[in-house]
Amino acid sequence: MTTEIEKHFKELLEKQCGEELLKTEPLSAHGSDRTYFRLHTSRQTFIGTYNHDKAENAAFLSFSKHFRELSLPVPKIFAVDPLHDIYIQQDLGDLTLFEYLSTMRDEEGFSKRIISVYEKVLQLLPQFQIIAAKDLDFSYCYPRQSFDKQSMMWDLNYFKYYFLKLAQIPFNEQKLEDDFQQFTDFLLTAPHDYFMYRDFQSRNILLVNENPYFIDYQGGRRGALQYDIASLLFDAKADIPQEIRDHLLDTYISILNKYISVNQKTFLTYYYGYVFIRIMQALGAYGFRGFYERKEQFLKSVPYAVKNLEYLLKSVTLPLELPALTDAWYKLVDSAFLRQLENIPSRLKVRIQSFSYKRGIPWDDRGHGGGFVLDCRALPNPGKYAEYAEINGNDAKVIDYLTNKKEVQLFLDHTYQLIDQTVRNYQQRNFTDLLVAFGCTGGQHRSVYCANQLANRLKAQHNIEVEVRHLELETK
Repeated sequence: MTTEIEKHFKELLEKQCGEELLKTEPLSAHGSDRTYFRLHTSRQTFIGTYNHDKAENAAFLSFSKHFRELSLPVPKIFAVDPLHDIYIQQDLGDLTLFEYLSTMRDEEGFSKRIISVYEKVLQLLPQFQIIAAKDLDFSYCYPRQSFDKQSMMWDLNYFKYYFLKLAQIPFNEQKLEDDFQQFTDFLLTAPHDYFMYRDFQSRNILLVNENPYFIDYQGGRRGALQYDIASLLFDAKADIPQEIRDHLLDTYISILNKYISVNQKTFLTYYYGYVFIRIMQALGAYGFRGFYERKEQFLKSVPYAVKNLEYLLKSVTLPLELPALTDAWYKLVDSAFLRQLENIPSRLKVRIQSFSYKRGIPWDDRGHGGGFVLDCRALPNPGKYAEYAEINGNDAKVIDYLTNKKEVQLFLDHTYQLIDQTVRNYQQRNFTDLLVAFGCTGGQHRSVYCANQLANRLKAQHNIEVEVRHLELETK
């Protein structure tokens, strides 16, 4: 079959480009069903594409023509043979934004130079979404003309059957379906009369002299602006640090305002919903390619997507209740099996708090809703003596008093053994968050001292991030 395709490329290259084919070099298609070749002639190289899906070819060729007419940086199409499902396009090289990012990051971290390239990408994205959408022939969109309810349900069911099922994440079928319906109804209240690139991620952006060129937009359709920026910033293995995501999102919204008026609060209300659905779409694809087709390389992206999902569950509140879907997300994040599919660097953060039982036990609103609550009220209480009443567990006199009490040190030794065991287990399972809370009557002496002592021991023994808060002292 390949020999026959190469013969058709040779004929097409000679007939429509006036070039003699000297060498054909097969290229990786990654997750695509298309077949790519680098075509060598005496003067230059071209990229030859074979794809038996005629509707997909028609979409790519139509969009390419339209985008180039608007001077957008996409490959030039040199020749087309619809009879044999092939076309020849400009060779823009092999350097994707993802490969550039990976190489540069090893050398200099997520540097200003990398950020500058992303900013160039963001300068161009609204031109695709808004300017190109005005006269685009959406009848070529494949497989649907818009990211409508049907399209969303396809993605959500893809996630349900090819990821949740195959990763053995339990869920209630009917309740999850009910949440899918409610979730899609919410997303569709966002303005969605724009061109949605659909797969706007770092592997679909080529760099030539650090300038971006765009490929693989044949799945584009009408949709909301939020989807593409969500795809780019939460691109799993790109693993963009959150503070840089925030900067790039602000940059994008600022650029958008040059084309249309954008209310940032309203935009963000929908943005995180589209981040969630994009992550679910990606997980569905990873599950299909990895669990179902047994292509293990796709499973290496799963822990990064899980890490992104964990961040969202800690930091984002959607304006609607999705109990069954949220439960599935939490079960997914808590799955040790999924986190160990690829050994990604994930540093555990232990948050240690002191509190007063008079105000109640603190709730873990940034982690998994679990962790440890340790009661210090059985320990000797310096607070009942006048000389300690106006000071707290951060002060030297209180520290000396409690350090010299054997029962306090025994309590801390037992506590450290318990927390040390959990920290080691969490690190092995690639978990990122643990809360430990110490309570006493007033939240000033014993709990503060114990929180500080545990923090010091953990910092000395483990490569982890430790955060200490004294909740009662913060109110004074």
